[in-house]
Amino acid sequence: MMLTPLYAALALVQAPPIDFTHFKPYTLAADEGDYLLLPPYKNAPELTPNPNVPKGTVYRFTMDSTDSKIYPGIAKDRPGQVVPYHRRVSVYVPAQYRTGAAAPFFVSQDSMGSGVLPTILDNMIAAKRVPTMVGIFIDSGGGDSIGSERGLEYDTVSGQYADFIETEVIPRVEHDYNLKLSKNPDARMTMGGSSGAACAFSMAWYRPERYHRVISYSGTYVNQQSPMNPETPRGAWEYHATLIPNTRPKPLRIWMHVGEFDLRPNDDESTLHNWVMANERFAAALKKKGYHYQYVFARDSGHVDGRVVNQTLPGAFEWTWRGYRD
Repeated sequence: MMLTPLYAALALVQAPPIDFTHFKPYTLAADEGDYLLLPPYKNAPELTPNPNVPKGTVYRFTMDSTDSKIYPGIAKDRPGQVVPYHRRVSVYVPAQYRTGAAAPFFVSQDSMGSGVLPTILDNMIAAKRVPTMVGIFIDSGGGDSIGSERGLEYDTVSGQYADFIETEVIPRVEHDYNLKLSKNPDARMTMGGSSGAACAFSMAWYRPERYHRVISYSGTYVNQQSPMNPETPRGAWEYHATLIPNTRPKPLRIWMHVGEFDLRPNDDESTLHNWVMANERFAAALKKKGYHYQYVFARDSGHVDGRVVNQTLPGAFEWTWRGYRD
């Protein structure tokens, strides 16, 4: 296939070695900027249940695609057809929640952290290190990457998924569990790993009137968008290439991470599929535009590495919610 002048030029740009001189050692007291995290990794103490703190409640339910006006269902192996699916959702409600109060909350794509965050939040809410918040853990509609339901939801560079959460998920959570979730964007966070992280950022980028806080592990800020959108021809790669650099800063606070051996770390730029390069450039774009961000580069670790997640997740929550006031 003949390369266009643009892609011929990109093909000459090889993945450069990481310059570690601008990183500072990561600690829980770290502020904004770029930080280096080194092994050995170990679970944060907040993952250990404390019998002396109040315990939240986790509720679970299933959503059927036949009830969705936004995502009726697709699949790679059945293009052009509606393919039904089910998605699991769990909701963490802290013991300290007061009925009728507008609660801060977060949405976790792929239900990331659903196994550990209830314990983490029990401990951190009791210690007043984070607000008394509700957690919504939601699975994708299934599959992965281009042509899948998950790919459509997470890798599409738009506000559509945020609209799905707002119109089809939040009302059900509020109704079924007698909750009131805050409409203040400063009291809302979204998070995820891999494509779930790119989705989380898209929610805040395209709907900043709803979300101001983001946690991103191994964000898929690469070209996996489908269907193709001429406004963002390189998918989520456009965030660090054009969208963030060319747009007035938005009121967002972003905690982000990448692993040294994340996906395709040696790919040249022409592939638009090097996760390390993409996250390095993403952090650099945020820094240049003056965003509130913290970027953690984890040595000797992989894609959404569980060792890193279990060590950093409490600190990521605490940093991302810093400055929140009821």
